[in-house]
Amino acid sequence: MTAHDHHTSTGDTPAAVTPVGGRPFVVLGVSAGIAAYKAVEVCRRLVDAGVHVAPVLTERATNFVGRATFDALGSEPTQMTVWDEASPIPHTRLGQSADLIVVAPATADLLARYAAGLADDLLTTTLIATAATVVVCPAMHTEMWEHPTVRDNLARLESRGVVVVPPEDGRLAGGDVGSGRMAEPATIVATVLDLLGPMAPTSTAGRAAADLTGVRLVVSAGGTREAIDPVRFITNRSSGKQGHALAAAAHRRGADVVLVTTSALARPAGVEVVEVETAAQMEEAVLDRAAGADVVVMAAAVADFRPKVAVDTKLHKSDGVPDLVLESTNDILAELGRRRSPGQVLVGFAAETDDVPERARAKLMAKGVDLMVANDVSAPQVGFDHDTNAVTIFGADGTDTSVALTSKAAVAEAVLDRIVERLSSPPT
Repeated sequence: MTAHDHHTSTGDTPAAVTPVGGRPFVVLGVSAGIAAYKAVEVCRRLVDAGVHVAPVLTERATNFVGRATFDALGSEPTQMTVWDEASPIPHTRLGQSADLIVVAPATADLLARYAAGLADDLLTTTLIATAATVVVCPAMHTEMWEHPTVRDNLARLESRGVVVVPPEDGRLAGGDVGSGRMAEPATIVATVLDLLGPMAPTSTAGRAAADLTGVRLVVSAGGTREAIDPVRFITNRSSGKQGHALAAAAHRRGADVVLVTTSALARPAGVEVVEVETAAQMEEAVLDRAAGADVVVMAAAVADFRPKVAVDTKLHKSDGVPDLVLESTNDILAELGRRRSPGQVLVGFAAETDDVPERARAKLMAKGVDLMVANDVSAPQVGFDHDTNAVTIFGADGTDTSVALTSKAAVAEAVLDRIVERLSSPPT
């Protein structure tokens, strides 16, 4: 059944739908906030990930987004009232069918009604009628987000096991800037897939969800920081999003994952996290854990240079331009290549701006890795600090796999697919 087959029904009410193919069932609740436009992207990303999405909108949510949009993108028709489907108790069907319910955005009003146990519309009725995990994604102005009543309601919900994806700082409605901006769709979707765990699909093609079971995998993420003085440092634009996406996806596929990261991003559920800052700290952490790993993925952007001497006090402009002497950092990937144990799969990343294929292949051979994931970070929406990426995965066997611009979660799955191939058919 496709995402549109569900529109076939008799009369004016849509037929109740049972998810097919073993896909997890997620109810996407949308309440009346300006951030409702982001829920469209949450819906699309979940469906693209292979999740059956049942959209439930409040009446007032349609002041911000159209019902027809979710009809087109969801896995079944949008519902707004208890009278929208043939079943006399749609909230029970949704509540009992759901593997997880996510509410994005969750307004202050919605949180208050849910915390109080009110059930005066289809969404709150469904929330009360489920035993599934519930995720709420608050979105509101800063003054509302910081109000004691809102915090008390959230604390009450969290005490009942509700998962909160906290809002971010940023631009708000009306041109204001502050805390209360709903988390980005990629963050929300990653949280949902992490919570679904082993039942989470890894592609719409039905990729085996546990094909990395028993595999010990180490992945690095983020850009290292090399101190100049207590205030300043040398770094790069890496956000760590791709490495974190790899760690989360590998865990969903059954791997025992260690994430060595410099990033402040949310930690993927079920993953052991080692926090580092400098290239030397990352080298120590990665080499120590790589010794017992089946797979090592160096997705971090490690600084190539660091100040030879970091001063202990802040440098002042009045003192003139400092005599900054740089030295090379150790090549962690090359060292991993020298130390690798038989059968271990080693993956590197190459962020380039020109001659990408040539540079990537040269690095692959020079560092002794199995796969080199290369991207052109000068291209729009690719690589550093974006939620999207476009890569080519070069193999030591001479093969290459191109992944067009897509989410970093999808890129992670493509890289893991190639890793699984190497584990299944190691070089002779």
